[in-house]
Amino acid sequence: MDRLKVSVYAICKNEEKFVNRWLGSMNEADEIFVTDTGSCDNTVSLLKEAGVNVQQVNINPWRFDTARNISLDFVDSDTDICVCTDLDEVFDKGWREKLEKVWIKGETARARYNYTWSFKSDGTPDITFILDKIHSRRGYKWVHPVHEVLKYENGEERFTRADIHLNHYPDSAKSRGQYLPLLEMSVKEEPNDDRNVHYLGREYMFYGKWDKCIETLKYHLSLPTAVWLDERSASMRYIARSYRAKGDFKSASVWLYRAVAEAPHLREPYVEGAYLAYLEGNFEKVYFLVNEALKIKSRPKSYINEGFCWDSTVYDLGAVAAYNLGLYEKALNFAEEACRLNPVDERLHRNLEIIKSFSEKNS
Repeated sequence: MDRLKVSVYAICKNEEKFVNRWLGSMNEADEIFVTDTGSCDNTVSLLKEAGVNVQQVNINPWRFDTARNISLDFVDSDTDICVCTDLDEVFDKGWREKLEKVWIKGETARARYNYTWSFKSDGTPDITFILDKIHSRRGYKWVHPVHEVLKYENGEERFTRADIHLNHYPDSAKSRGQYLPLLEMSVKEEPNDDRNVHYLGREYMFYGKWDKCIETLKYHLSLPTAVWLDERSASMRYIARSYRAKGDFKSASVWLYRAVAEAPHLREPYVEGAYLAYLEGNFEKVYFLVNEALKIKSRPKSYINEGFCWDSTVYDLGAVAAYNLGLYEKALNFAEEACRLNPVDERLHRNLEIIKSFSEKNS
């Protein structure tokens, strides 16, 4: 069998702190292409010293899809597999061999693989989902000014699943200030694109623009193409968060009930509902929702999942609720599990000791 040619391509700006780590991960490829969009640090010189194919371009007005498409244009035309990554991302070793095992030349168009978007403070994965930015050289273009996605234009798109892992280690000091205006531009260009309307509403939430978040996400839910239940439930949760931030707990509760009804297979709306009930001092409701959440064992493989729904948080809420309801043995079980999942949190350990003392007195 002919050896597949694998090329990595990326866009970057002022990424000198990540260059060496990124290259150490990407060097399993045959070629590496980087499009620099205006670095003023040592990013370009470090890449060139390492033998990377670097092109420097000025994109004005800025759009991520334009930058990605220019970057893809620089990739050799005889490439079989294009691997799009960013410089703050790292593959686990051996990714190329695993990718080649499942890629059928002339048939496979795109690969799905595991992506860890964020990590907890102890280094364990937090938010993980499936990504699909590995693709064939022909037939693809990037679309949307931000949260850009690949669009296939060569008929039927054939996917494969690769058992490889890409990990994201972002620069927390970098601003994401450009995202909001780019999302507003994206929705203005395609007002019925439900995906980007959802992202825009979420971005308004991140910025504390509660009324705009509520208005935008209600519009998202009204779109006939907005049929993915997980994302619809997320929109409802974000509406609830916005109402909660505005002090309207009643409306927040109504929207969280809707979120549960929309996607009862997800833990997230139950946990957010439990937290809201905790703020209200309704410990019976907290206890009920925590137990309902814990019946759900499977974490989603999409980006619609929240790390706090799968760590010590739900057990912490359960412990507090059970303790306040006088269910000391249940509280003890919850508290022990919370400490096991988060052994460095002193508050959890203090709670555990308090619950132990009450449990022993009432045993």
